[in-house]
Amino acid sequence: MSTDRPPSDPRAALTGAIDAVARSASLEAALDGLLVAAADALRPAMAAILISDPDRPGLQLVVSHGMDEVAAARLELAVTDPADPFATAAMTRTATFDREAAMPDGSAFVGAYLPLVVSSAGVEASVGAIGFGWRAPRVLDGTDRATLGGLASLAALAVDRARLASTAAERSEWFERMAHTDPLTGLANERTIGRILELELARAARQASEVSFAMFDIDDFRATNELGGHEAGDDVLRRVASVLAESVRMVDTVGRVGGDEFVLVAPGSAGTMVAQRIIAGIAALPPVAGRPITVSAGVAHFPVDGSDAAELIAAATEGLARARAEGRGSVASGVDPEG
Repeated sequence: MSTDRPPSDPRAALTGAIDAVARSASLEAALDGLLVAAADALRPAMAAILISDPDRPGLQLVVSHGMDEVAAARLELAVTDPADPFATAAMTRTATFDREAAMPDGSAFVGAYLPLVVSSAGVEASVGAIGFGWRAPRVLDGTDRATLGGLASLAALAVDRARLASTAAERSEWFERMAHTDPLTGLANERTIGRILELELARAARQASEVSFAMFDIDDFRATNELGGHEAGDDVLRRVASVLAESVRMVDTVGRVGGDEFVLVAPGSAGTMVAQRIIAGIAALPPVAGRPITVSAGVAHFPVDGSDAAELIAAATEGLARARAEGRGSVASGVDPEG
């Protein structure tokens, strides 16, 4: 980077900086392109952009120019001091120009430090700072300062845009997750289970294989709710869900489809074995509100117990009814042995 030749027109930096912010695919690329444009027009010896990270304290160095690894590390340490010009600019939202300092080699250094400020609903907030340094002597005129102010505004815009995009992506991911999961237990919801069951049945029909479908019902769940309240009931639901999630294979799917009803979709014929493992794991849970936690289960198999989802669910429901009649913690097949 050439640093000694004064720029013919410092405002030329804005054209390249605008293009970088508009076209770059990432925040780092946008800010790096902004500094490149600034370096070409303003000829600083060094420049850096630091931004605040909501998940970490202080300022974080994002991009720099004219600084080796040692200088960058020194800057990251220096900005932890509130008196550092980058930190001061970010905290006070005030620009400082023509600040004199000494380089490590003892030569004179003149710096400009500007805050990155964004506004929302009329409230201004600092998201970081941008700084430039020139070897002395260098005096910034009005055009220089206006250009630096424009660059700071563009950098702030890039940071704000990146954060809005990140927030939008996180919100979209949250809504997508909520559309497919039960909010209390984190398991698949009824809609998702129905879709997965249809897909597994279609695949099994093509491959002439099997699918197991199990329904679980918490024994005497109403009594637990009445004795311990809804908090105790929610605790039971979360514990049962945890055992379900930990007991199944990677290819299996578990979900909550009702108040205290859970289901398992298991490709193959191992549904009864998996259901028994789940029942044993739940029986080992500590009591809640003085009551033990157990579940009963009904298991059905495609294609023996049903040729489609509705028939399979009906068969599992019949098996669950027989299991509950047999007593707490029982499992029964969808096929009635006496039928």
